[in-house]
Amino acid sequence: MILESKSPEDTFQIGMRLGKLAEAGEVYTLTGDLGVGKTVFTQGFAKGLGIDESVNSPTFTILQIYEGGRLPLYHFDVYRIGSVEEMEETGYEEYIMGDGVSLIEWADLIEEILPRKRTRVLIEKDLEKGFDYRRITVELTGEQTD
Repeated sequence: MILESKSPEDTFQIGMRLGKLAEAGEVYTLTGDLGVGKTVFTQGFAKGLGIDESVNSPTFTILQIYEGGRLPLYHFDVYRIGSVEEMEETGYEEYIMGDGVSLIEWADLIEEILPRKRTRVLIEKDLEKGFDYRRITVELTGEQTD
């Protein structure tokens, strides 16, 4: 599915709609260049889960946990991860296999250790359509029904 955003507010709303649909145990991977709105999308996603606290990118801590909503949100930012081995040392599997929803920014950097079953979200700019325009592609991968 391809969604169009013409403003940061649109990106927030798209994230919020997906957050409202999210279920325990799901993994969302979030990719796109610097400055495309991954954090804004994540803030909307958290709001959709009913999380009211401030959500920021956990770039320096790798993982931020938000538990104030209907499901816990495990927000990873793996931009600074140097290797798959380093990611494995964080104990990320405990969260991905947990009772919350995992959202992983820069997931393409750890592609080989991600679960097959996940929802990929790609955010792209298209400057020909405007400075704030974003194309948001949402794609289910792996087996989506158990």
